[in-house]
Order: sequence, then C-alpha cells, then structure tokens
Amino acid sequence: MKFIELILDFLNGQMNTPVPYQSLSQSWFHYLALSSAVLASVLAVRWLKKADESQLRRFLLVFASLLLTFEVYKQLIFSFQADWNYQWYIFPFQFCSTPMYIALIAGLTKNKKIQQAFINFLATYGFFAGLAAMIYPNDVFVATIGINIQTMIHHGAMMVVGIALLLNKVKLVPTSIVSATAVFSVLAVLAILLNFVHNTWIAEGTFNMFFINPQYNNHLPVLTSIEPLVPHFIFVLIYIVGFAFVAYLMLLLGTGILAVDSYRKSVNQKFWNNIVAEYESNYDSSSYNRWKNDVIIGSTANQHVGPIFSPVN
Repeated sequence: MKFIELILDFLNGQMNTPVPYQSLSQSWFHYLALSSAVLASVLAVRWLKKADESQLRRFLLVFASLLLTFEVYKQLIFSFQADWNYQWYIFPFQFCSTPMYIALIAGLTKNKKIQQAFINFLATYGFFAGLAAMIYPNDVFVATIGINIQTMIHHGAMMVVGIALLLNKVKLVPTSIVSATAVFSVLAVLAILLNFVHNTWIAEGTFNMFFINPQYNNHLPVLTSIEPLVPHFIFVLIYIVGFAFVAYLMLLLGTGILAVDSYRKSVNQKFWNNIVAEYESNYDSSSYNRWKNDVIIGSTANQHVGPIFSPVN
C-alpha cells in the first residue's frame, strides 16, 4: 500500500488550472492537447481508410484499453486525494465514460449488427462528446496534472476515433443514427437504474449519472431550462431526442467533409486532365508517346520530350 501511495503521490502533482483560449502562458496545455488531437485525427482518418476487419478490431481495442487504463488512474487518484473515501460523483458511467465500454465490446463481438451499431454510436455520439470537451473544456480542467492529462487523452481519443470511424466505417444515412440512438437509449436506461439504486440503497455523496438523476438539477445547456417545466419522464425523453439531434448533426458533418473532399479530388483530376490535353495538343503523337513512356510508364529513364508532368490522384 505504501508503494502505491508513493506512486499516487507522484502522480498527484499540481499545476495552475488550465484555461482555454487565453494567452499562451495560461492556455498552453489546452492548445497542445487540441493541436495534438487534430493531428492525430488526420492520421487516424488516413490509416483507418485502408484498415481491414482485423485492424479495425485492434484499433477499437487499443482505444478502449487506453481509456480504461487512464480511468483506473482517475478512480485511484480521486480516492487517494479524499483519504481513500470513494467519490461517488466520479463513478465511471457518465456519458463520456461509455465509449470505453462500447469500443471494448465492438472490438470483441462477432455479431456484425451489434458491432456496426456500436461503431455508429462512437462515430456520432462519442465524436460529439469528445469534440465538445476539446473545444470547450472549461468544466474538465483541475489543478492535478495527471487528471488534466487523463481528461485530454480521454476526450481527445474520443474525438480522434469518432471522426476516423465516421469518415471510414459508417454509412452516412439517417438509419445509422437509429442504431446509434438505440445504443444511447440503452445506456441512458442503465444510468437511470444506477441512479435509482444509489438513491435507494446507498445515498452517499453526489451520484448523477448522465446528469438525469431527479434528485439533482441538470446543468447542461438548453436542458437546464427545460427540466423545471416538464415531468421528469418527459424530460428524459427530451434529453434522448436532443442528443439524437446533435448526433445527427455529426452525421451531416461527416457528409459535408466527404463532399468537400470529393469536390477537391474532382477539381484536381480536371486540372491534370487539362494539363495532359494541352500537352497532347502542343506535341505530335510520337513525342507524346515518348513522354508517356518516360513519365507515366517509366519504361525509359531520363529521356523525355517537353516538360514533365506527374499527375496525382
């Protein structure tokens, strides 16, 4: 126990609580985390584009393992800071906690329909949660260095995995949201059951999974204004529909990104087609054939007529 406490004491190092979008000295941690997540997103999208089934499973399992490992650290450090009294408010079943369980099951299951539904969830709901926390991280930063690293890796990885799956492994059609919402709804029901169990038999500390425990006010934007106006059951339905709408926006975002990329490729292809057409019109056929052999086919080395163009896809 002493050894564990020594490690935790080291990991409990303190820093000035990071703030977003201020001077470099105040916000360097956020800028570093956000830029790293963007770079990792680009690399993940490119890599997953060519990934086969086995590589996809490993991708999901590595993601789940990373989040679960840091979650164990988070649970330990918060308990350590409270003299080993468990802090119920950090029980690992908030909305942002669920992708690590979903990715683990998606990486292990042999059922294709279940796997695709879970992937759809990670690419829409999970992507939104990670993106929102990375862009607007006010509520996630604390003074503990390790927790700040954990939360940025956790939410940053959700963003990276979400966008990579969205652009490569999800059909960008409304039916994809149906299966993703089914997964989210089951998770919300589990959160309701956990809230009920804690309220009834434990009743210790703050326990507000998915922020829909009727004993506490919801603090999420828009929803916080709706909650006092309707019965709790109706509020939960509005909560699910609201998140489904936001998840659908992520699907539209993916559609837009792919449309822009397709347009870019089309413009690029037209450019090179025009280059080739102009070359053909300015040089006789024998010269063009020699140029094609040298530049495109590569059958002859360093022998060409006229300028060399290297069309790209």
